[in-house]
Amino acid sequence: MFSSIIFVLRPFVLFAIFLLLTLSISRYGLAIWNIDRFHDIKSLLALSLNGLRIDLSLLGYLLILPALLHPWLIASKLQVLWLKALKIWFFVVLVSVLFFELATPAFIIEYGFRPNRLFIEYLAYPDEVMKMLFNGHLATITIVFSSLIILSLGIWRTLDKLVLTCKNKLQLNIPSSLVSFLALILVLFLCARGTVGHRPINPSLVYFSTDPLINSLTLNSLYCVAHAYKQFGDEKNASKLYGKMENQQIIKLVQQETLLEPVKFISSSQPSLAIRKPLYQGKPKNLVIILEESLGAQYVSSLGGLAITPEIDKLNAQGWAFNHLYATGTRSVRGIEAVITGFTPTPSRAVVKLDKSQQNFFTIASLLKNNNYTTQFIYGGESHFDNMKSFFLGNGFTDIVDFKDILDPKFVASWGASDEDLFNQANIELNKLHQSNKPFFSFIFTSSNHDPFEIPDGVVTPIKYTEQQLATYDSKELLRHKAIQYADYALGKFINKAKIQDYWQDTIFLVVADHDARAMGNALVPINNFHIPGVILNSGIETKVENRVVSQIDLAPTLLSLMGVTNQSPMLGHDLNDPNASGRAMMQYADNFAYMQGQEVTILQPQKPALNFQYDHISKVLKPISLNLNLSNIALAHVLWGSLAYENEWFKAAEAKRK
Repeated sequence: MFSSIIFVLRPFVLFAIFLLLTLSISRYGLAIWNIDRFHDIKSLLALSLNGLRIDLSLLGYLLILPALLHPWLIASKLQVLWLKALKIWFFVVLVSVLFFELATPAFIIEYGFRPNRLFIEYLAYPDEVMKMLFNGHLATITIVFSSLIILSLGIWRTLDKLVLTCKNKLQLNIPSSLVSFLALILVLFLCARGTVGHRPINPSLVYFSTDPLINSLTLNSLYCVAHAYKQFGDEKNASKLYGKMENQQIIKLVQQETLLEPVKFISSSQPSLAIRKPLYQGKPKNLVIILEESLGAQYVSSLGGLAITPEIDKLNAQGWAFNHLYATGTRSVRGIEAVITGFTPTPSRAVVKLDKSQQNFFTIASLLKNNNYTTQFIYGGESHFDNMKSFFLGNGFTDIVDFKDILDPKFVASWGASDEDLFNQANIELNKLHQSNKPFFSFIFTSSNHDPFEIPDGVVTPIKYTEQQLATYDSKELLRHKAIQYADYALGKFINKAKIQDYWQDTIFLVVADHDARAMGNALVPINNFHIPGVILNSGIETKVENRVVSQIDLAPTLLSLMGVTNQSPMLGHDLNDPNASGRAMMQYADNFAYMQGQEVTILQPQKPALNFQYDHISKVLKPISLNLNLSNIALAHVLWGSLAYENEWFKAAEAKRK
């Protein structure tokens, strides 16, 4: 009987060894590539042991289905047919694992960790993604798929030895099949669960470092993507990640941190709904928001970055410039969420993509539309990308202008018309809006500074780099710099043209980035890569530099106050016209959440205790400090608020009247 059991288990045991070896080789290769991120041998040992736990968990899930059938079919007349089917199953599993592992280095270079939910989200936009990949990442695609094809051929032959050589005339009986079945199911169940505790294994149980890349390497890429996919159905439950707090305590802390008097909150069914009177009391002004793609402070010399955005530097000297403005996330939809809705960041997808926010969700467009404004979105690409068009049309925008509406574009890239073409069309649209004799709000979103960084030839001259800089930047980063130069040039050209148009006189302009180009580093949240430029122009107030910490969610309340529009909304952001306001920012980095107040930062990780740090805005370094329980509770309240507000529809659009 013992030999019969060994015979039944043999293909699963051999395959498990082969799969675990493959995942280990990949993990060690990635670790050696990033060896400078490991400070001691203990970290490498922890990576190995915790990585093995995750690999075993993946193995359990991948093999549980064939394990249910194998002990019975291998003992039947269908043995040969079943072994061929088992070989195909093993082959598909291995090829899938290899594909994600081969794609991992490029993903790490771009995003700083293993493939995650972005890998899934972009599958909904094959045209845009394929254009970007073939125009900017053809070499990577060629290497990945060439390697995959070659390795697949070897895997197919190897599986003959692992599986088909198990064909045997050995007589199997019901007891041996039953024992084999129970052994397989028990072992695979324990592997998949990964623990004997009440909760199955998850990434937080194997994370051991304060470096997000090292934590990411502890996983494997197929597990990462599968875990991200699972979380798509759990958009509302931030408490599962960060811990629980009573709803009334969440509401109390969130209201408290708006710095508004309790009497300002006007609805028991929408706890954050409040009325704020505007600073400006004259005829309501128009608003234009220009959201610049992937433009971090690291590229703006007036913010301590590279000298490749002279036009933004000029604008910062002409308006209300924010020296310490922080994005809420690392993707465009998160920037749109913050600037247009004032919604706080969450570990789920941005509200631009969520089902329950596609209609009657508050945006400044819905507020302004209720105040008789014409509301417009202008984009050089396809507005359906990232679900923008659907979200905007369902939440207050009355007019969409995208690629098909741009007149005679001179340069078309993977993501659509160039920024110059976009701004030329924007100028036409703004003049039309001005001539309608109605107040207007126009939201302009650029795209030239987006991978693969395609821009018109001969427009900008690359800056001269020192030998040290050339050694620092790879070819892709140099392309990015050139694209930033072009985006800056196109922006400056547009603002100069706008200043001599009739619409300029009554129009406030906000120029702000959606996020930085890359958010990477060995900190749990790389706060320096959330630092972005932002400046308000033509607002009627004195030119000044703002040195308070400011969040993207503070911009909308501040603009409404400058425009002369009563802000009746559920937004939590501060009106920066109040000298006592702000000094705080919120940032979501993958599953980590940071709440910064001045120089002090609380960082929350899934199912781990809060950590506190001191952030030096000059050196851009986080230094661990003792726990600040009050700040940690405020951080927890805010990260839980978004999920709670979304699920309970506390962020509905409300009727607003201009006063």
